[in-house]
Amino acid sequence: MCGIVGAVGARNIVPILVEGLKRLEYRGYDSCGVAVHQDGALRRSRSTSRVAELDVQVAADAVQGTTGIAHTRWATHGAPAVHNAHPHFSSGPGADAARPARIALVHNGIIENHDDLRAELQARGYVFASQTDTEVIAHLIDSLYDGDLFDAVQQATQRLKGAYAIAVFCRDEPHRVVGAREGSPLILGVGQGESFLASDAMALAGVTDQIVYLEEGDVVDLQLGKHWIVARNVTTGRHERVQREVRTVHAHTGAAELGPYRHYMQKEIFEQPRAIADTLEGVQGIVPELFGDGAHRVFKEIDSVLILACGTSYYAGCTAKYWLESIAQIPTQVEVASEYRYRDSVPNPKTLVV
Repeated sequence: MCGIVGAVGARNIVPILVEGLKRLEYRGYDSCGVAVHQDGALRRSRSTSRVAELDVQVAADAVQGTTGIAHTRWATHGAPAVHNAHPHFSSGPGADAARPARIALVHNGIIENHDDLRAELQARGYVFASQTDTEVIAHLIDSLYDGDLFDAVQQATQRLKGAYAIAVFCRDEPHRVVGAREGSPLILGVGQGESFLASDAMALAGVTDQIVYLEEGDVVDLQLGKHWIVARNVTTGRHERVQREVRTVHAHTGAAELGPYRHYMQKEIFEQPRAIADTLEGVQGIVPELFGDGAHRVFKEIDSVLILACGTSYYAGCTAKYWLESIAQIPTQVEVASEYRYRDSVPNPKTLVV
């Protein structure tokens, strides 16, 4: 899963961005990058090496600024190469390589209508430097920009189909970062005179513990020490100003450190018992019918299990299928979650979906 970090501050925020990426390394990635507003222009460093090498690179290039975004990428569209790495820039229509970039953007998720949007933008003169679906969003926002980045992002999200968490800033608005989410997690960090975005509270550990969990369809405007959130009204389709709860979240850096383990997969395996216990503790009050005294009334009605998962979780689900069918004697089906949504399924109300 890709990682996002963004910040608006009164100090050089590049160390915060890079440190945030280091805390997200446990997710895995094939490239990484940082972009900032510096001396009235957009500057970036991108790499297919580790975040530690990116740290050396930004120091050597003297990349620094008070507004910026950073990203770790798992390739979905396009090979793991520097030109496909985030952040992506848009310099407007035309092939003038000397024209300064205006929009910088990072993105988690997949844009399903990127081909149609790409063709539309190419017809308007936009030139693509990568094979990613992400660059489509950057050019789309640039095409809609008319002096207000927040407004441009709101318009752009209405054109996007699929899943996304984005962080974007503009050359013409040096103390502003705008974020949006639909289907991919994104959080807001509230600091002392500073504002942050991240895909995981872990990325902001040690920076702030005041966290707002953005909801589906939210668009957030970050400025120095203040923020605004709008949500899409499902009835009218328009964005309306909303308030979201600010929570105190004590994310600790140790959770993202290897400790005595050789790699993050080994760390995750050995931490599963604690992770499950922490998860159950957190949801018992939310769904007591599954974990409380009434659980037997729910489970006795279940006649099958459907496990939806991707990647190594899918293989874990295949193992669980053997266990559930041999021990519990309950029919179990395992499907790749990313493909399940695209087919017509026949739901069984007595199926436990995991």
